[in-house]
Amino acid sequence: MKKYMVVCAGLAFALAFTSCKSSESAYRKMYDAAKANGDTGISALADGNMGDETVVVAPVTERPITETTVTDNYDNVSVRQENVRVVNGNGLKSFSVVVGSFSIDANAYGLQQKLRNAGYDAQVAYSEARHMYRVIVATFDNKADAARSRNDFRSQYPDAWLLSPEIR
Repeated sequence: MKKYMVVCAGLAFALAFTSCKSSESAYRKMYDAAKANGDTGISALADGNMGDETVVVAPVTERPITETTVTDNYDNVSVRQENVRVVNGNGLKSFSVVVGSFSIDANAYGLQQKLRNAGYDAQVAYSEARHMYRVIVATFDNKADAARSRNDFRSQYPDAWLLSPEIR
């Protein structure tokens, strides 16, 4: 029984290796066909030289840097409108920078105190529709100033956003 299995394994092994043909001959046929068609790139590579043809390479040139002034366009900055009432603070202007939103008032007051200790006039407003306490770090009359302030605060508070209170 063992001899029979060894003989079968040997036959399978021999059959596997004899049925595989080298793909090198296919590459050789492709090379010969391209050479016969006059493809100079292949023949030049095969010969090791480029022959009479000269390859021209365009020189790399540096372009002068032109200065452009970018004006900040704050018209496209998104502003969320919510009906809020100030719970702790001096009152809101047209645009406010929100750095935190909490469902628990103690968390909002904790962040407000942290911001006040850092020198900001932080306020807490409550959104009745969303049942959230909004921690407002700064409030402004115009959108551009609010957007600049929001961008500055995003280094510490990446989720900072602008709020415009709805007028009742």
